[in-house]
Amino acid sequence: MSARQFEEFRASSLYCPTSGAAQPVKERLLLVLPDRELHEYTCAVCDTSVGRREVTAADTIALKLAKRSRHSAVPSRDPQVRIL
Repeated sequence: MSARQFEEFRASSLYCPTSGAAQPVKERLLLVLPDRELHEYTCAVCDTSVGRREVTAADTIALKLAKRSRHSAVPSRDPQVRIL
């Protein structure tokens, strides 16, 4: 199992107390603060709030750096472009 496997963990279904079962969820951005973002999960069936996710600025920066380093390690298919 890779350490990067859960870098961007997002729920696809959560338990909904209104319907009494696990249901698909929608994620929406609630609030952007200088040091973090708050996201809310709502039931896709009845629109009840079923959870929240917080992303810190440090997590966002680390994720962008990891993506950048993975992309720069991939050789270019275009012979005119060189990755230094």
